[in-house]
Order: sequence, then structure tokens, then C-alpha cells
Amino acid sequence: MPETVEIGLGREARRGYHLDEVALVPSRRTRGSSVVSTAWQIDAHTFELPLVAAPSDAVVSPGSAAEIERLGGLAVLNGEGLWARYEDPTEVLARIADPAGCTTAALQQIYAQPVSPELLGRRTAELQAAGVRVAVRLSPQKTVALSPEVLKAGVDLLVIQGTVISAEHVASEHAADDALNLKTFIADLDIPVIVGGVTNYQTALHLMRTGAAGVIVGYGAHSGSTTHSALGIDVPMATAIADAAAARRAYLDETGGRYVHLIAYGDITTGGDVAKALVCGADAVMLGEALAGASGAPGGGRYWDPTASHPRVPRSALIDLGLEPEDRPSLEEVLTGPTADPSGERNLFGSLRRVMAKCGYSSVKEFQKAELIVTGLR
Repeated sequence: MPETVEIGLGREARRGYHLDEVALVPSRRTRGSSVVSTAWQIDAHTFELPLVAAPSDAVVSPGSAAEIERLGGLAVLNGEGLWARYEDPTEVLARIADPAGCTTAALQQIYAQPVSPELLGRRTAELQAAGVRVAVRLSPQKTVALSPEVLKAGVDLLVIQGTVISAEHVASEHAADDALNLKTFIADLDIPVIVGGVTNYQTALHLMRTGAAGVIVGYGAHSGSTTHSALGIDVPMATAIADAAAARRAYLDETGGRYVHLIAYGDITTGGDVAKALVCGADAVMLGEALAGASGAPGGGRYWDPTASHPRVPRSALIDLGLEPEDRPSLEEVLTGPTADPSGERNLFGSLRRVMAKCGYSSVKEFQKAELIVTGLR
């Protein structure tokens, strides 16, 4: 039974754990890191790193997507971002990168420029022509309207992502024809679809039943997130990932063997966070802020996600990572090293390889069996 606490007479709440409240326990067997594989596969696509770069305009551009692919990860372009709104977003990116020249109000104004379906299709085709596996993120509200363009242009993976997502999204009673029913939508596609975010067992199971190839766990909490205060929603990631992994096991039994991949998204900034997310049950992690400080990131040392520019209820701040241009590491140093930084915030997947070896596991699937211990007693 889930552990619960009484918060008042007749009212109980379930206890949840964040990643920083659990730790890994090495086994009696260790391995050399040279025999460890961090490879991850979803559908027909294999990646050397269990990495999905978050669909933030601060992280993923057509240029950085190619570099992320080269280093072994999957980059997700925001289909409702600057590259789908501006023919050349260089000027607006420079404006956002200027701490003195861009506020949340200015960000809202920049993103008030309408999305161009034709431009979005062109960006998708350009990435295809460059030999990059193309993943595009659309919100549930815009999927029906914008997906035809990216599908026609040849997207490899479609990501349908919101703060919280359900199996059927209806905008209003007058827009029933535009409702996104994920089960029927996904059934008509011949490419893998990743959906999310989710925060609990039941929602994860419902999304798996839509036919999704992957489910995103979490809403991408980072140091600038205000979703917990604006909406009252918070996600203890260790518990949320474990719950979704339990839903995956139930769905695996229900379908006789169909495996759905879990992608952890939120509060993951160090190599240790990556490792603990995988041991809790994730197959890969989605990183945003952790990559935004790299020299190749288009945000110029600042980070924001799609919730920061929401026209009515922004739920995260535009944050400055505090790195001078000459101090920004390469994306390669951040992901695979080598590095001279001892904080665990660089060479993220070198750290993962090391801890997998120390715990005695040679693959990500095996590593999910590693022992966890609770360290944060409350």
C-alpha cells in the first residue's frame, strides 16, 4: 500500500520523494566503465546516450540539433517556437539573451508572433536534409492544426507535450471537432509518438493505452519554475518515475509484451540525478537547463521553456545562468566530457557510465534494477 500521512482529520496525503532524497547502493560486483553501454532505443531509432534535449528555444535550434545528434542524443525542436514564428530568429534570440533587454513581458511579446505552419514544415524538411533524426514537439492544443505540416515534411518522432496531458484534450464545447483524441490520432500514424507530461500511475497507464511509444514523466521543473506556486502542482520525481514504471509493468502484462519507454523530465541537473532517474525506472532523461549553458546553445547563456512565454499565466522565469561567453563549456564537455568541473554538472553521461560500472551493470535496462535507499527522512 502507498505510504500516506494524515494532514488533518479525515484527510490523508501520499508521501512522495524527490531525486535528491534517494541514493544508489553499489552491488558486490563492479565493472570497468569500458564495458558499459549507455545506448537507448525507441522504435527503430537507437541513440548512444539516453538523452532527449528539451524542446526549448534556449537549447534546440536546427544547428544545435545536429550537434546533439552527433554526440549521441535526440534533440526535440519546439514546433511552436521561434524557428516556426520567424524566418530568421537571430535578432530576437539576441534580444532574449540580453539580461537588461528582456523581461517576461518582452518574452510574451516576442512569442505573440503567430506560428507559421508553412515555416514549421520547412524547418522539419531542412533538418531531414541535414541527416538529423527529426523530433518536433507540439502542444495538445495545436497538434491537430500543425501536425499535418511536420508529418508531410518527414518528421521521425512526434512529441505531444504539455505541463500535464490527458488521453483526450478538448479546448471547449464549441471546438469538439478539434479535440485531440490521442488513441485515434496515434493509430493513424506510422511514426513513434512520445506524449507527456504525467505525474501519476493512472495517467501514465491511460497514455500507454493510446499506443504511444514513450511517455514523459514530469513537467520539466528547473530553477526558474513557478508551476508549484502558480498552479500548486509539484512532482516528486523519484516517486513519479517509479509510479510510471509500475504502470508500464501493468501495461506490459495487459498487452502481452508491449514496452513503453519512460522519459524523465524535471529537476535533473547532475550526473547523479540522471543515474537516479534511470534507476527509478526511466529509459532516458529530457534535459533543458543543464544544456542551456553550453557554448552551442542558442539561448546565449539564458534558459526558458514554453511556459515562460504563456500569454496569460506564465509558469516559469527567464533565467540567466551566470556564465560569461568565455566560460561557457562546449556541449561535448557537458554531455560526454572530459571536464575539469567536479560538481557533477558536466560530463553528465561520463558520470552515468562511471556509476553504472560501480554498481555492476552493463546496460541501462539492467541498471534499472540497482538498489535505492531513502536518504531524506521527513
